[in-house]
Amino acid sequence: MKEVLFSLGTGTLVGMLFAFLRLPVPAPPTLSGIAGIVGLFLGYLAAVKLGWGK
Repeated sequence: MKEVLFSLGTGTLVGMLFAFLRLPVPAPPTLSGIAGIVGLFLGYLAAVKLGWGK
């Protein structure tokens, strides 16, 4: 859980830095883009669970 909170905090700070520097956010701007990233992660977990990654 500590990793999740650290990642969330770091991402928030970096997002604020990007806004301050007026840079485009390097993340998908739509829900479908975020869903694609989550799907990629879930697919990776499924492949590892099936033993495909080893």
